Amino acid sequence: QVQLVESGGGLVQAGGSLRLSCAASGRTFSRHAAAWFRQAPGKERELVAAINWSGDSTYSADSVKGRFTISRDFAKNTVYLQMNSLKPEDTAVYYCAGSSNWSKNLVTAIYDYWGQGTQVTVSS
Repeated sequence: QVQLVESGGGLVQAGGSLRLSCAASGRTFSRHAAAWFRQAPGKERELVAAINWSGDSTYSADSVKGRFTISRDFAKNTVYLQMNSLKPEDTAVYYCAGSSNWSKNLVTAIYDYWGQGTQVTVSS
């Protein structure tokens, strides 16, 4: 069973950058799609970015396109979310997730295991 541990969250001023990391235990993670979701207080969880198992296909939500980049390092069994030009509306708990069910569509894939989340707060 794969376990995910996120890190890298924190407090940053608007316009700043953070890099989130999602470290996985279990070699099967390298064969799974992975994604970052976020949930702000009082709002529904939303898909922010996703990457396929081989790392050659990615998805970014319109709200973060051009600012956030998802990537994966197979040697470290880790997925990253580089967040630049942060805005106060990016404030949320960010969750890493993996999908053990193969799907061509990263948006509709079923993400069936999750990390505990890391808080990102962007001050204005």
